[in-house]
Amino acid sequence: MENWYERSEEFSCVTRSKEESKAINRLEGPMIIISASGMATGGRVVHHLKMRLADPRTTVLQVGYQAAGTRGRSLQDGAKEIKIQGQLIPVHARVEMIDGLSAHGDQKDILRWLSGFKKPPRQTYLVHGEAEAANTLAQVIQTQLGWPVKVAVDQDIISLRS
Repeated sequence: MENWYERSEEFSCVTRSKEESKAINRLEGPMIIISASGMATGGRVVHHLKMRLADPRTTVLQVGYQAAGTRGRSLQDGAKEIKIQGQLIPVHARVEMIDGLSAHGDQKDILRWLSGFKKPPRQTYLVHGEAEAANTLAQVIQTQLGWPVKVAVDQDIISLRS
């Protein structure tokens, strides 16, 4: 796909390298960029957002859950500007959501995985997800598996020594 980015007609491509991804930013006009970056917190998509959010012809299509405090959530909540790489970027792009898709397992998947342990851990810590969902999952694990579960809180220090 040599020099694919220099073509002017419509095309689609998959970028596999950082250089190919960076080349997208040299293209002008509206486009659709699909990224696997979860909540716009890292990866190449951050550069594309930086270049495209100010353009009202841009649509940012977010797929899946956007955690509180992330760029993705700020965009979802209608932020008028977001900080990227120390720079405030105006948001004139349209932001749309597709809910219900996630790379993470749901409660049923997590319980099935935990049930496969031959011996339960002395203590289980939940460190992912928002407080209400994490507390609910903790109760379900305690009730169904009888495991001790704590929901970690930001800045918690947990000793892993025996």
